[in-house]
Amino acid sequence: VIAGPGQGLLPVAEIAAPQDAWRVPPRCLPVLPLPGLPPPPAWGQISAAAGAAAAQCVQWAADAALRGEIAALITAPLHKEALHAAGVDFPGHTELLQAQAARHAGVPVAQMPVRMMLATPELRTVLVSIHVSLRQALAAVTQENILQTLAITHQALTPILGHAPRIAVAGLNPHAGEGGLFGREELDTIAPAIAAARALGVDAHGPYAPDTVFMRARNTPTHPGEFEVVLAMYHDQGLIPIKYLGVEHGVNVTLGLPLIRTSPDHGTAFDIAGHGVADPASLVQAVCLAQQMAAAPGLAGGFGQAPAS
Repeated sequence: VIAGPGQGLLPVAEIAAPQDAWRVPPRCLPVLPLPGLPPPPAWGQISAAAGAAAAQCVQWAADAALRGEIAALITAPLHKEALHAAGVDFPGHTELLQAQAARHAGVPVAQMPVRMMLATPELRTVLVSIHVSLRQALAAVTQENILQTLAITHQALTPILGHAPRIAVAGLNPHAGEGGLFGREELDTIAPAIAAARALGVDAHGPYAPDTVFMRARNTPTHPGEFEVVLAMYHDQGLIPIKYLGVEHGVNVTLGLPLIRTSPDHGTAFDIAGHGVADPASLVQAVCLAQQMAAAPGLAGGFGQAPAS
């Protein structure tokens, strides 16, 4: 844990470097305290000081991952209002880590394209756009963005699965446009992007009606999914089915970074902060997935990086 002195429920052991965590006794939380952090705020309170401290901890951990000192980065939820109050000009982890990785590589942010994947034991989905308005998300449905998302998804999941993932691409419009009756994005933009991806060896299929494609991809013991991941055109299209299946099982994964980053699929839940009643299941899933990814062949230098377009 990269943090300041806290109010945890487990005994804390301060460490000086990440590798010291192995020497911490069981049932004791290893904490690497960063200098200059403010005292912990009251439970459940939004504050600029807390937002700045959270950003500082994430940035330190990301730098350690980029230097190869840690195998993976597992981030706890960030409160976006606290970040904004602290003057941190990023809406969340994904964009912050993207900028930091680009800076580390000495390239413009545009040359470090990233995507968000949400995964549960039954379903995976990758988003073409992330934290933008719905109007902006519609404008982001371009052949270039879809092709780039398919390439990142293919490169990210191939080492984990041991084969090229079978990708279903959701349409944008009701019934995937119904042959152009309800919109032409499927015909003019999405289908050509799929064809271009298939020409590059990506196992992409669609576009499919967005109201049924997630059911077709869902994998259960009694219903093997037809696909291993669904490409969603915008944030809520992809996240609603994931969260409906159980937010406690969901994991957020950033694809395209030169480091491994996972996170639980829930927010800060300030309303129950400090009560000792939060369900850790999603965090446990995030830790397990990060461990699996770190052990996968070919992922030591990053997860799902795609060539810049």
